[in-house]
Amino acid sequence: MRTTPEYITELQPGEIFVFGSNLEGMHGGGAAYLAYRKFGAVMGQGVGLQGRSYGIPTMQGGVETIRPYVDEFIRFAKEHPELTFLVTRIGCGIAGFRNEEISPLFAEAHGVANIVLPPGW
Repeated sequence: MRTTPEYITELQPGEIFVFGSNLEGMHGGGAAYLAYRKFGAVMGQGVGLQGRSYGIPTMQGGVETIRPYVDEFIRFAKEHPELTFLVTRIGCGIAGFRNEEISPLFAEAHGVANIVLPPGW
């Protein structure tokens, strides 16, 4: 089973970098900054596909505020089987959540062939 590498520095054709963002789309640190600098994330856009990246907001409250955005992402990935989505450990850096809090939100993603999750998720 493929897992997302800890550090993603380049993407293969058809791969999308999935990162934790904030609703305002201020990609100033962590994976969001990498998404902005290298993978086409757009300042001012906090959600969804942008360039070769996909933002999932994680900075607006508790874990349950993240769930709708994860569900939306999973639906989007299912609708785009031509793309492979490399999910970073969203919410587990600057946002301050633990793997055990965020990874259950991705339970449905285990059955989606074009979503690659971090080890242990």
